[in-house]
Amino acid sequence: MKDFKNYILVGIITAIIIYGLSPYLFGNRVEIVQAPISPVKNNQVQISYADTFEKVKDSVVSIYTRKSTPETGIYYKDPKQGLVRKKQLMPNGQGSGVIVSTQGHIVTNFHVIAGSDEILVMSSEGKEFSTAIIGIDPLTDLAILKINSKSKPITLGNIEEIKVGDVALAIGNPFGVGQTITLGIISATDKEISPNAYSYQRYVQTDAAINPGNSGGALVNINGELIGVNVSMTTKGGGSDGIGFAIPVDIAKRVIKEIIETGEVERGFIGISAEKNYRGRGVLVNAVLKNGPGDSAGVKHNDIIRKIDNAQVNEIKDVQKIIGELKPGQIIMLDILRQSKTIQLEVLVSKMNFSLR
Repeated sequence: MKDFKNYILVGIITAIIIYGLSPYLFGNRVEIVQAPISPVKNNQVQISYADTFEKVKDSVVSIYTRKSTPETGIYYKDPKQGLVRKKQLMPNGQGSGVIVSTQGHIVTNFHVIAGSDEILVMSSEGKEFSTAIIGIDPLTDLAILKINSKSKPITLGNIEEIKVGDVALAIGNPFGVGQTITLGIISATDKEISPNAYSYQRYVQTDAAINPGNSGGALVNINGELIGVNVSMTTKGGGSDGIGFAIPVDIAKRVIKEIIETGEVERGFIGISAEKNYRGRGVLVNAVLKNGPGDSAGVKHNDIIRKIDNAQVNEIKDVQKIIGELKPGQIIMLDILRQSKTIQLEVLVSKMNFSLR
């Protein structure tokens, strides 16, 4: 009887061993590796950005533009001109803006207001204000408006503190539906889009949805500080494709300051356009304005600019930075490579003029 119990015990132990080894003997067991569960600290995950939105919502406004049209079929009698067809203001577009001073200055995109005859600003509370255009800077696609109302300005952030991987919030008026907030991640802080020597456009890139109507709105960090002015890009689907862009706050700061102080951004102009030189150092001149400063100095199509005032230029953004700081009346020296020969040309910088139309 004792031996029989021993046999049973041995059998049970053997069965347990075989069962444990069966995955390796017969290969029919799926093993799932589960990572150890570790507690999440309170400062690791932010599940709500309500405080951030509350901080900035009153600093972001909606913008509606209207354009006059004579096609109304209604006439009136003018004492001097006789019978005149009456003009009517029709909706022309919509966008967003960001309040940047307590005096009611608003930064927005230039393309939001370009060509319009009337601009209306609507606050987050639904109040409407007429506005005046203080100044424009088409090269950065920025404009400064002003409303006659005490306002809550947004806090301007610092581009140097933005890092790839940071959280960003886009706030604006997409499709005219009213103030909306979207969440994204910063993918780049100095992205160039179709650059040339007179496109001062580099962007903060994010996957926060930036749709038509978001143009001119705020891109903020989690502290509610402005890190960019949103730009709505045209996409194949007509909306956001998961890639959004904003004009960096450091570019916006200069434009805001100069326009508020002087009514304009004074930029130098040398009358050339350039692109990246894929064959070596420098940038390739792809267009020269007839009778412009560059043309008068002898700059030609396909010249390669190696230096501007002894500063090496290897990329378009190098040219942008130097030219962007030029003032009318300055004389600059261009080091140019032309047909394997290096020449130097002096260029008298003139003033770049802009129009609202």
